[in-house]
Amino acid sequence: MEKEIILFAEYLEKEMNYSSHTIQGYRMDLEQYLEYLDKNNIDYLKITRDHVRSFLKFLDSLQLKNSSISRKISCIRSFYNYLINEGRIDKNLFKTISNPKIERKLPNFLSYEEMRIIMDSISVDTFKGLRNRLIVELFYATGCRVSELVMIKVSAIDFNNMTIQIKGKGRKVRTVYYGEYASDVMKKYLNSRKKQEFLFSTDDDTPLSIYEVENIIKRIVQDLELKNHVTPHVFRHTFATHLLNNGADIKTVQELLGHSNLNTTGIYTHVTNDRLREVYLKCFKRGS
Repeated sequence: MEKEIILFAEYLEKEMNYSSHTIQGYRMDLEQYLEYLDKNNIDYLKITRDHVRSFLKFLDSLQLKNSSISRKISCIRSFYNYLINEGRIDKNLFKTISNPKIERKLPNFLSYEEMRIIMDSISVDTFKGLRNRLIVELFYATGCRVSELVMIKVSAIDFNNMTIQIKGKGRKVRTVYYGEYASDVMKKYLNSRKKQEFLFSTDDDTPLSIYEVENIIKRIVQDLELKNHVTPHVFRHTFATHLLNNGADIKTVQELLGHSNLNTTGIYTHVTNDRLREVYLKCFKRGS
């Protein structure tokens, strides 16, 4: 069983390009699933619809949040897709199982003033300052995930057109854009270090870890008086929200974020609706 879990984790990393955080969660979910099957003397390669139903009842008995159940089902579905790819089975019974509906929380995002405060707080007089400023500039300019940012290679950057080829989930490649502010910082940053493969790397040219980047952001904002809790993902939410507030259509934002499903991007419309109402009431006096 342990070997199967290790091979599945390698598949998620190499073939699906999942983050280490997601892989760790999937490993725990798969361990729980295989342990359940083992206790009930069920061969994971020979499960039936009755076995699937009994496992779902088991999950329900644990009184888990819908988000946790949804993640576990997604994990097992991916596991059986992996087994199909390996030629071990020919049918994925979890493919027909719908994930439970999740009550989405409104994404946390920063105001323009908060973004200005964060940018202005980062001194660019040192190499680390340039690096940290560029990290924040690219988070805000591109909306990329932290797992995508740490894997950016210098060769993937088109400096003339100010675009970057990002490798996202499922190894899907998309083009993101950055502006003059990020471009200026990037040029100074690259001119101040030796030539390396990854844009953000250690001295031995291995990419910075997700954990290291999260800590960099934490240190940047720790002494700033901001209303919002700031993480790399909050910059991604901010990118999307500011685009929509300034007239971008949701399909464009979906493409820039790398969402495979438009419903995922749809959460931002709830945020921008507040902005629409504010503009409406300000501009249309009979509406107030």
